[in-house]
Amino acid sequence: RRNYFDHWLPLSSSASPSPTRYAPEVALQRLPFNSLGDQVPRTFVICKPDAVERGLVGEIITRLERKGLTLSKAELRHIERSTAEAHYAEHQGKPFFEDLIAFITRSPAMLMVVDGPSDAGDDTFAIVRNLMGATNPATAAPGTIRGDFGLVVTENLVHGSDSDASAEREIALFFPGL
Repeated sequence: RRNYFDHWLPLSSSASPSPTRYAPEVALQRLPFNSLGDQVPRTFVICKPDAVERGLVGEIITRLERKGLTLSKAELRHIERSTAEAHYAEHQGKPFFEDLIAFITRSPAMLMVVDGPSDAGDDTFAIVRNLMGATNPATAAPGTIRGDFGLVVTENLVHGSDSDASAEREIALFFPGL
């Protein structure tokens, strides 16, 4: 049976490095390698402000974990405008850009690095995107996050990286040095 704290290290060097006991106030960061030294496939997910405001973060995390994915880093954070603009740079100049930036920066969002099993290969981002459902909640399949909880396309609860390259870029943007 796997110990929940396997592969976790305290972020603070002043914390005890004991693998069996951590003080609850110590923030933890999961190492991106499993016990065999293999790199763990990971992706980036945002529970957007509408998900936080509606109290759906726990449900979204539960769905990810029930699928067999694990959170290696999570932080509730108010996204700064400059970070949002960098994140959505490909939409700059489009008519909806300002509304998108206003939405993602209006209140806190839950930012997460999500790990897949080591044998998931390049499919971790695809697994997450399948759980999320189609961008438009009106066409998202029942059983998906957006299909079950989404109301409008402009506030569709979650963001998930669309490739491994996007995941690494987004993780570096939101969690520099991770």
